[in-house]
Amino acid sequence: MKQALIRKMVAATVSAALAYTPLVTYACTAVNVVAKDGSVVAGRTMEWAFDMKWELIANPKGTVIQLRAPKSMNLPTTTLNSKYAFVGVSPGILEGATAYLEGQNEAGVALSGNFLPGFTEYQTVTPQDKNYVSVVDFGSFILGMFGSVKELRSEIPKYKVWYDSNEVKGLPTPPWLHLVLTDRSGDSIIVEFVKGQMVIHDNIAGVLTNAPTYDWHLNNVRNYLSLTSTATSSVMVGKTNVTELGQGGGLVGLPADYTPPARFVRQTYLKQFAYQPESSNDAIQLAGHLLNNVDIPQGVARSSDGKQVFSDYTQWVNLKDLKNNRMRIANYANRTSFIEINLNEIFKSGKTKTWAVDLLPYPQSDMTSVLLK
Repeated sequence: MKQALIRKMVAATVSAALAYTPLVTYACTAVNVVAKDGSVVAGRTMEWAFDMKWELIANPKGTVIQLRAPKSMNLPTTTLNSKYAFVGVSPGILEGATAYLEGQNEAGVALSGNFLPGFTEYQTVTPQDKNYVSVVDFGSFILGMFGSVKELRSEIPKYKVWYDSNEVKGLPTPPWLHLVLTDRSGDSIIVEFVKGQMVIHDNIAGVLTNAPTYDWHLNNVRNYLSLTSTATSSVMVGKTNVTELGQGGGLVGLPADYTPPARFVRQTYLKQFAYQPESSNDAIQLAGHLLNNVDIPQGVARSSDGKQVFSDYTQWVNLKDLKNNRMRIANYANRTSFIEINLNEIFKSGKTKTWAVDLLPYPQSDMTSVLLK
């Protein structure tokens, strides 16, 4: 009787989680690399099964940022002018709004938002609250107003972050997000919204994927402690010396699938085993190589909804040099042809501009001058 009750409770819990999980998967991965000279590169892949019409948007210092409560609350809106210029990536299919899931500002703060379906529950705004911000505006608030992770740790818990499906149009799924925030000192945190509360984790692994929550991923990494970068070269079997077939045997057991837990483990251990880069240029190269290990070709990670079949694929990859304010971005069709942008020049221009990520002038290596025209 007791066992039957437990089974029912477990089934109910799983069903409740799945009820909030979209049928289509999302497979984003973020990784931070710190070079010996202190340079910090924050890279990420963006996977989706739909064409999101991604836009790269430059925002000058003084950009208007609005902190709103749900309309039904009838609470006042706070209007701010950004302290920092920033560049971000937003889904162009979003109707009447901009939501930055990726970006960096002139102070060297980087943001990457990854999906956390099944676990995300945003905060509830009450009539007594004074500080609140929609998750749609959370990215611009972070990039526009904060100059360090230390400042973010202290200030963002003072705000209620909310979501109302009636006020967001155009997205194929609700924006269930957790975010990795990193600055040019290498300080980094993960921000999640679980059971209606904001939860902040130190980004110990320097890695983020998708569901489950960050603390679960850290515990799961402990299942792979036997992995090593140096394999056993030979063993004696009876009187026979049996030698290895090739390098890499120490990584037997490293998960190779595209699930969030597997990608988290793969990135964590590969980053740990890779030689530490010397400089920002080397860090950019390493971040690119690490993310190559989670690049998803179209057709290999499918899900279905009735007769419809969807495939996640790597729509773009972005590498952010936080010390030198550089950005390198490549879309699916030009995965090996990164475009570099000198963000210092973009910030200095004081212009607000928007470019479609898929229509950037690939394979041109440096497009700063093009963007400034």
